[in-house]
Amino acid sequence: MSLDSRRGFLRGSTSIAALSFIGTMQALQARNANAATGSTGLVASPYGPVAPALDEATGLPLLQLPEGFAYRSYGWSGDPMNDGQPCPSNHDGMAVIASYGRGNSVDVVLVRNHERGQSTKRIQAPAMYDTASSSVNGQFAGGGTTNLRFKGRQWLGMEASLGGTLTNCAGGPTPWGTWLTCEETGSNLEPQGGKKHGYVFEVRANAVETTGKPIVAMGRFSHEAVAVDPKTRFAYLTEDNRNKSGFYRFIPNDASGRPGSYEAGGKLQMAKVAGKANIDLNVASTGDTYSLEWVDIADPDANPVSIALPGFMGATPVAGPFAQGWAQGGLRMARGEGIWYRDGKLFIVDTATGVNAAGVGGNGEGAVWEYDLATGMLKAVFVSLDAVAANNPDNITISPRGGVLLCEDGGGVDDQGQGRIERLVGLTSDGASFVFARHNVNLGAEQIASAGKMVAPGDYRSSEFCGACFDPAGKVLFVNVQQPGITFAIWGPWARGPL
Repeated sequence: MSLDSRRGFLRGSTSIAALSFIGTMQALQARNANAATGSTGLVASPYGPVAPALDEATGLPLLQLPEGFAYRSYGWSGDPMNDGQPCPSNHDGMAVIASYGRGNSVDVVLVRNHERGQSTKRIQAPAMYDTASSSVNGQFAGGGTTNLRFKGRQWLGMEASLGGTLTNCAGGPTPWGTWLTCEETGSNLEPQGGKKHGYVFEVRANAVETTGKPIVAMGRFSHEAVAVDPKTRFAYLTEDNRNKSGFYRFIPNDASGRPGSYEAGGKLQMAKVAGKANIDLNVASTGDTYSLEWVDIADPDANPVSIALPGFMGATPVAGPFAQGWAQGGLRMARGEGIWYRDGKLFIVDTATGVNAAGVGGNGEGAVWEYDLATGMLKAVFVSLDAVAANNPDNITISPRGGVLLCEDGGGVDDQGQGRIERLVGLTSDGASFVFARHNVNLGAEQIASAGKMVAPGDYRSSEFCGACFDPAGKVLFVNVQQPGITFAIWGPWARGPL
């Protein structure tokens, strides 16, 4: 590894060699619109082939990366945190929510989700939502968030910021420097002496300022991710409930754009295709385009109900907000996952768009949709028809240079004869997919002991990548692997490709 690559980690920059984001996506759409099959396929990476690379922290080959890239691991499950607790497991969604220039370096604060359900262990944080234990099995709401801090290249550690939640899957950063963490559940623990779940919570960079107050007006359903329009302060939300997933927006009563403003409530709406009722988007071809309008959700905190829904035998349970939107002609996706804002547009992942081998819709390999906030038009800009091109992408991020990066969560692809391995997949400027990195955590007991870690031995390579996000200068990619629970910082020659 060169000295230059080591120095690249968290080096600040006052300017970035900009790759036109809008131009990139227009080219992507042009290619996809001309694709006869709707599949772009997998192409050779502009960064070059990947190979096992050694972690600067442990010396273990935890990732496969292109030549010239380097990385360091942080915040493993079980590592001691600054507050004395062991780092929670099940790392998931994440974002940089604060950054501070310091000479040529940049200090950053990230918030990381932990997708944990009920557990005998809970995260003890300054902000706690549901602290009751079950009267049946003595379990707690085990989810929450941790805050990670870097001062230039120096790792300052991590601390708990929110506890007492369930299944904190993804979320999204706000323009005012906080993180919206989403519960991917509609569970009700009230019969066990607990609280209802399925909400969004706001987490502050200073953990002690987090309130732990659910933003009830943003709806109670199986939330996945959220993206905020910095102009209107409207928040757009995805739902992950197979073939029962709505696409929502939240119009805040307080549009000041300050921490805590969403806690003042607002109006929840669900998308529908303009002039048409109950359109399914669970099967798509690249270039498909729809004009959207919005219907009001009268009771965003409604309990789940059972309704008749095409594709299901008899009545099937759905979230209360979805039932209200569907009754008014709302659309449905297969499984709404990651969402990211960039330059007046939202980029939305449906991880299961397409059909399976039996031809069943909403069970495919996934797609990326673009929603233009100015025109209200929704377009399918990438559709994967095979797992090699993209294996159920989940989280999405867009680099400061305009590059699109997807985290896979489909159980892995054997694309090199090495077994089922999950990948970080990028999109080229003309709409094809390429492999940027591959999961490589396959550890024995001796390797774990030599690194001083507390995780169990095993082959974790089919576990999802999640939480991908760049520092504001576009120099460092932060990303998690959910199992065994590790956060990575990756740096290198990004200008060699679209990321």
